Amino acid sequence: MNATTLLVVIIGLTVFGYVIGRMRSIKVSQGTGGPSSLHSLPKYYGYMVALWCGIPALILLVLWLVLEPGILRSLLLDELPTTMSTLSENELSLVMNDLQLLADSGRIDAETDPHKKAAAIKLLELNSTSELMRNVLIFLVALNGIIWGLANVKIDMRARVFVERIIRYLLILCSLVAILTTIGIVLSVLFESIRFFKSVPITDFIFGTEWSPQTAIRADQVGSSGAFGAIPLFAGTLLISAIALIIAVPTGLMSAIYLSEYASRRFRAVAKPLLEILAGIPTVVYGFFAALTVAPFIRKFGESIGLNVASESALAAGVVMGIMIIPFVSSLSDDVISAVPKAMRDGAYGMGATQSETIRQVLIPAALPGIVGGILLAASRAIGETMIVVMAAGLAANLTVNPLQAVTTVTVQIVTLLTGDQEFDSPKTLAAFALGLMLFVTTLVLNVIALHIVRKYREQYE
Repeated sequence: MNATTLLVVIIGLTVFGYVIGRMRSIKVSQGTGGPSSLHSLPKYYGYMVALWCGIPALILLVLWLVLEPGILRSLLLDELPTTMSTLSENELSLVMNDLQLLADSGRIDAETDPHKKAAAIKLLELNSTSELMRNVLIFLVALNGIIWGLANVKIDMRARVFVERIIRYLLILCSLVAILTTIGIVLSVLFESIRFFKSVPITDFIFGTEWSPQTAIRADQVGSSGAFGAIPLFAGTLLISAIALIIAVPTGLMSAIYLSEYASRRFRAVAKPLLEILAGIPTVVYGFFAALTVAPFIRKFGESIGLNVASESALAAGVVMGIMIIPFVSSLSDDVISAVPKAMRDGAYGMGATQSETIRQVLIPAALPGIVGGILLAASRAIGETMIVVMAAGLAANLTVNPLQAVTTVTVQIVTLLTGDQEFDSPKTLAAFALGLMLFVTTLVLNVIALHIVRKYREQYE
């Protein structure tokens, strides 16, 4: 029984524990006036038994899956010849992987190396023993949990309090997982960035105007020494994002105002889902549309009026990206404008304001936090977009503010640097982490600015 099947069994036992715990609570209450004599509703007793069954079993399963590889590896090392004790950690990991593949393939008899064959047989035996012990122990833990939970089903048992306390602890645990994950991401990017800045001065990275991360692999090899100036990348990112927001924000906000204040219910029921379909289209489809339709149209139109337009331009990528992020602005703005209390509209009309004045002076200030949140979400989506930029704007790190020229973005370069088999010991590869760190800081600054704006206008309105 593999881990997935065992998880299904645990879920089944948990559901069984809920059903039998609920039935047990009803049966206990029959001699004392029925379910109304219980401290909690019968369902809470079922939840209590289910929690006693499922949580210990899941904890044991997770611990087993985490600790099992290390324990099996230490036991298996005894079967390997003593000459392998001098291998490095990476070489030893390759040997262990070969043994695991040999045991999983079922071709142990075809192996000619006697030491390897014996180790593979031992690994197969250890895996079988470990799986059997895991299944038996988890099954026993789950059954004991059910028995313990049923033993605590009593008239005066505060089942609801117990269940709510456990749920609160689970919610706290989930919050901690999210927080620790964020901290782990930041620290991992930070540590690798520090390694990069030991090779490349941070001033050259932040203020450099040339980006060419290619470096020579060997000392006798002809190659670039590498230039890691990030200004062209951030300039391209901001240029494309600005074009996208110039298109998405007015269009999305105006469409949200129309749908929430002017459109009929029938038109709104049709138009809003159609508008939100744009958010579900894969970005690679937008990339094809930008490369095959928008970019050639912009180039031909520019040439017809005497402009020099590159085959891949920031304008083409920005226009298509703006179309893609319209639903982020429109849908959120529509929801927050519609959520403004009707009494505020009626009060404005009662004071003689027109509908347009009510929208400008009452609805928009009241809904401003939600609108800014939608714009910020759209900006983050634009800054993090990769596929459209690759297909429509290219990979050239040009420092320009001309939207008719080819540019690239930070995310595109991160993907380019980490494509293929990479060893994280060269400035070229570590530059991706430095770019990620700078992008994180930039996004954080934008969030702080947006939060300040929201608080300022909210205080004025209140």
